Amino acid sequence: MPLTAADAPALLAPLDDEQRAVAEAVRGPVCVVAGAGTGKTRAITHRVAHAVAVGATAEEHVLAVTFTARAAGEMRERLRALGTPRVAARTFHASALRQLQHFWPAVVGGPPPALLEHKAAVVAEAASRLGLRPDRAVVRDLSAELEWAKVGLLTPATYEAAALRAGRGDVAGQEAAVVARLLEAYEDAKTARGVVDFEDVLLLTVAMLRERDDVARQVRARYRWFTVDEYQDVSAAQQALLDAWVGDRDDVCVVGDPNQTIYTFAGADASLLGGFAAAHPGSTTVHLVRNYRSRPPVVALGNGVLGRGAGPAAGPSLRAVRPDTDDARPAGLPTSPTFTEHDDDVAEAEGVASRVRAALAAGVTAARVAVLVRTNGQLEVLEEALADAGVPYVVRGGERFFARREVREALLLLRGAAKAEVPEAAGGLVGQVEDVLSTAGWSPEPPAGRGQVRDRWESLAAVVDHARRLHAEAPGARLPDLVRDLEARAAAQHAPALDGVTLATLHSAKGLEWDVVLLPGLAEGLVPISMATTPEEVEEERRLLYVGVTRAREAVHLSWARARTPGGRGSRRPSRFLDAVRPAPDGAGAGAGRSARPVSRPSGPRASRPAL
Repeated sequence: MPLTAADAPALLAPLDDEQRAVAEAVRGPVCVVAGAGTGKTRAITHRVAHAVAVGATAEEHVLAVTFTARAAGEMRERLRALGTPRVAARTFHASALRQLQHFWPAVVGGPPPALLEHKAAVVAEAASRLGLRPDRAVVRDLSAELEWAKVGLLTPATYEAAALRAGRGDVAGQEAAVVARLLEAYEDAKTARGVVDFEDVLLLTVAMLRERDDVARQVRARYRWFTVDEYQDVSAAQQALLDAWVGDRDDVCVVGDPNQTIYTFAGADASLLGGFAAAHPGSTTVHLVRNYRSRPPVVALGNGVLGRGAGPAAGPSLRAVRPDTDDARPAGLPTSPTFTEHDDDVAEAEGVASRVRAALAAGVTAARVAVLVRTNGQLEVLEEALADAGVPYVVRGGERFFARREVREALLLLRGAAKAEVPEAAGGLVGQVEDVLSTAGWSPEPPAGRGQVRDRWESLAAVVDHARRLHAEAPGARLPDLVRDLEARAAAQHAPALDGVTLATLHSAKGLEWDVVLLPGLAEGLVPISMATTPEEVEEERRLLYVGVTRAREAVHLSWARARTPGGRGSRRPSRFLDAVRPAPDGAGAGAGRSARPVSRPSGPRASRPAL
């Protein structure tokens, strides 16, 4: 049944005072400054439902924009549960792509151009036109720079000056003038192929809305009430698209956290969040500061990491809501954040594996544990240590789940089995899925080592695990039901999860949470990374560590190594961001997270390592 004013009290009842203020602000421009773990998704989804209930908007006129397909899927599920299933919750790119594809035949003529999923080959072709012969790593860096230029609304003519102002005068060994020429060559190569990239989707949609009043009228008649999540990560191109959608109206709500601004290197413009009130006179601003996610010691550590170094635009400190003692908390976990020093990266990885095994022994499931690092290059030694310790893990990031070749093959096999009405195996739905996917490389135990074989197994294992969850939720579910569920998830880019410890970079962990978070590699040169040379870049690295800390619900472990390799010179020092929060070496410090004295493991060959 449609929501009515009679539903409004029930929609507001679960909210705290600040969340309620968000939900009740259903007209005009609204800015929500929402700290980590403060229930921002609850606040904004209840705001949408409350606005529909009181008649401020109709659900089909709402556009809720998020930054990831996973976040959009979660928002749709919550809105559906609140009685507003027709609200459009999508990413910027998905929304723009739908509009571009719909209007292209009438505006331009013919079918829309194909979307370039990966630009590396075209960037390499453009580079070769300029006489450059970049290797794969350089192509990756140049591709990222072209993306930064395009989301910043830069052209080949304006790039060089803007890059120099931003301190980007040398990208992968190439001067800004060369990158400007590369940008032009890349656009030419793309045009010759008849393709557009993800940045073009935004830019072309903006141009279409600006230049065709008839198109703009249709889009604005459809969407009249807007919510934008993670607003601190909005780029100039995305802001231009939002402005084109909104037009001269003002029913727009933005939600963000200046303390989680970690993507300025990729073109995000956090000043948009800080300047929203000035740009929208009469707007309503609400601060969410009650952290419901983490235990008080974790919240205190997060606040301590930020300290006074987050800059003048920093958001307010978090306030812990959860009690310090919680009967539901696994008894074997430490009560305070731990700080550990190791001799080398190998010893640190083994220490991480030992901590993970202790968490699992305390009753934490593997899927509720994460190991977060600054760079992808730090993952290999951790993968090896976890594999040696017999700990299941999954590496997060990289190619989207449903775009992986093995996942597409698995769906094809499962569709075929469903249509053929293959008899159920001994294990029911799960046994049937296991039988089908065993032909594609799935096995009950993961393969040894790492690499593409392991990656393929992880993808297939995630499908098998999802079949188990579906069977648990609906014991009568059959193979066609699983296929329909996976197809719906593929359309929403809502990937199933594998029951393993998450290995990920700090950037890819944004928006996620786990019971136990381990943060190895917290040494100078890694956090902050050595490439961060300006005060602004260093402060972004500080915020990145804050994001990592605030992913933890129950416990957080921080560590660093004095040397990279066993027997190496121990010249590293702990990250400067830990100075104010870690105990002094003699245990007498007064940091935000007190723990036992930092410990280290004697250096030595791997063969002599202690049993975990």
